[in-house]
Amino acid sequence: MKTKKIKFGDVEVGEEFIVMAGPCSIESEQQFHKTAAHVKKCGAHILRGGMYKLRTSPESFQGLGSDSYGLVRKIKQEFGMPFISEITDPRQIADMMDFVDVFQVGSRNMHNYALLKELGQTDKPVLLKRGFAGTIKEWLLAADYVVKGGNENVALCERGIRTFETATRNTFDINAIAYIKQNSSFPVIADTSHGTGETSLVSPVALASAAAGADGLLIETHPNPAEAQSDGFQALNFDQFEDLMTSLPKVLEAVGKKMKA
Repeated sequence: MKTKKIKFGDVEVGEEFIVMAGPCSIESEQQFHKTAAHVKKCGAHILRGGMYKLRTSPESFQGLGSDSYGLVRKIKQEFGMPFISEITDPRQIADMMDFVDVFQVGSRNMHNYALLKELGQTDKPVLLKRGFAGTIKEWLLAADYVVKGGNENVALCERGIRTFETATRNTFDINAIAYIKQNSSFPVIADTSHGTGETSLVSPVALASAAAGADGLLIETHPNPAEAQSDGFQALNFDQFEDLMTSLPKVLEAVGKKMKA
């Protein structure tokens, strides 16, 4: 099935391969600036950064929230990259509308139909992550909630599902990428950071995702993952991210695709 093309800011998704990269959580101006500079230098197309984080433990770092808005505007202006960030509550939409180019709906919110309906009333692109216990059918139906509201700018994000396997944080579903490409017109992005939960597995599974037909990657990278306030165990350091970006074009060429310039 032909994949529809949508715009994430000024970056077209659905034909040439794109990479979205940055920290799981924005922690400080220094951390976010260093990361933005590096991912842009390596060829990433879209900058990611969490401002609000839904965490299992209420004691865990929840993100800087509204305190990061001014910082994001400043970094976006300096580096000229579209910005993607997770939205966790419909009340955040109005505040984030003018500087967030893509709203990411996290795994826990795939079934938050009130949020999906509100996003359907906007024209802002939405990256819908698969719920950690969601079937492919449920995932596609969740996307339809946004589309039915009038917003057709939706891409899907495979990020692993919870299974009986305990060796990795989640079981990354390569099948889902190939299935979506054959049976849906939505572009599909691979988040192999959450999908594996293990730094050493992020790049190999990212390359496999590219070979399976994914339209892009969502990758966590951090100047010093050991000191990250969230998900450092699955973040690439700067050298590892650069190595991934060097390897990707070779895999894409082998399957007849190319990286967006």
